[in-house]
Amino acid sequence: QVQLVESGGGLVQTGGSLRLSCSASGRMFNPSLMGWFRQAPGKEREFVAAISRIGGKTYYADSVKGRFTISRDNAKITVSLQMNSLKPEDTAVYYCNAGGSFPEPGDYWGQGTQVTVSS
Repeated sequence: QVQLVESGGGLVQTGGSLRLSCSASGRMFNPSLMGWFRQAPGKEREFVAAISRIGGKTYYADSVKGRFTISRDNAKITVSLQMNSLKPEDTAVYYCNAGGSFPEPGDYWGQGTQVTVSS
């Protein structure tokens, strides 16, 4: 059974930084694409960033380009999201996702981690 477990959310002031991590487990599970989505209160879930297993190709939403950096450890099957220069509009529950084909999400989701940016 595939499981994605996130960590690293929290409360930070505008301009601050947070790092999210996601660890995947499951027999022979090493998806081609892993990434992050987020959902703010009253809004639909949206794509944030993704990274491929082969070549490390990265994808970013326009709203986070230049501020967020996604990385991946294929041996450990983990994906991280370094978030800098955070803004109040980044406040959301962030979900790890795996198995998708950009820009569509895959079938595997983490439980979500709350990121709150205070103004």
